[in-house]
Amino acid sequence: MSNMRNFVHLIGRLGAKPEGKTISNGRRKATFSLATEDAYTDEKGNRVTETTWHNLVAFGKTAEIAEKYLEKGKEIAVQGKINNRSYEDKDGVKKYISEVLVSEFLMVGGKREQE
Repeated sequence: MSNMRNFVHLIGRLGAKPEGKTISNGRRKATFSLATEDAYTDEKGNRVTETTWHNLVAFGKTAEIAEKYLEKGKEIAVQGKINNRSYEDKDGVKKYISEVLVSEFLMVGGKREQE
């Protein structure tokens, strides 16, 4: 069970094409966002859908593949772990961010049809 600590598995749709860059050690880094949906019926019988956005980060070969093949709207499954970090913005205000460090992903569906 030790490998289940800090383990994340999400299925959702990409909010944008991954943005890649080369970082200081020469490896590739890709950042992108994933929307997951949860639906329930409220007390009045109405169906309510809630969308949650997740920040994703991939490194190395995973980042290169994400940059090459993933597009906005594509449905994917990701596996990884939660990472929490902080930084100071340009005004010196400390900001906190949670992100999923992607260890692998799988393209599970096509692009959502445009309405």
